Amino acid sequence: MSGPPDSVYGEPGDTSSGGWAGAVQRRVLGALPPDKLLPTAQPEYVASWIYVFGVLTLSSLLVVVATGCVLALFGPTWWHVSGVGRYVNSLHLWSVELFMFVMVVHLWGKFFMAAWRGRRALTWISGALVFLVSMGAAFTGYVVQQNFDSQWIADQAKDGLNSVGVGAWFNVLNFGQMLMWHILLLPLAVVALAGGHLLLVRLRGVVPPIGVTTADVPPGPGRSREPV
Repeated sequence: MSGPPDSVYGEPGDTSSGGWAGAVQRRVLGALPPDKLLPTAQPEYVASWIYVFGVLTLSSLLVVVATGCVLALFGPTWWHVSGVGRYVNSLHLWSVELFMFVMVVHLWGKFFMAAWRGRRALTWISGALVFLVSMGAAFTGYVVQQNFDSQWIADQAKDGLNSVGVGAWFNVLNFGQMLMWHILLLPLAVVALAGGHLLLVRLRGVVPPIGVTTADVPPGPGRSREPV
């Protein structure tokens, strides 16, 4: 028994059909072609130190996620009684500290560069949302440390949350609830927002310094011109 004719599937490489899947494919490839998604050249001004903090933020986030996965895999008892567990717990803590520090520098640097220029408002908003959600993730991490420090933080936070009427729904004294917020809901939100932020950077390009235009960026090896 022979199969359906080739015309049903279309010719190889033909993206003019395919229903909704073909439409999505054309839209994605049109907005983010491979050379734009993974560029091999950047504008000359990207060599400035202020552009390094975005990469440092992503790098430290990878360490936060990796160490957090290890801690979640072995459980609270392991990171309290095992030497290796305490070491991984320390890596997780200090990678979070580094993540928050470089992200704040990145945020303020882009604020003073007016990084929303050139149709980059959504890029800026997504980056600010990463910062806000990360604060929630860091806070829930502090209250699940299972020590006197976390108990004091949770008690003080409970009074503040009760005063605005959300203490019954977001109960910081409930260790199980805070642990699930910390290891599942908030990390997923941070990673999703950070991934969307990175895609928007690729889509709109890296924001140039104020006063710099494409004509000011000379072409050459390892350099490219990006729209302002």
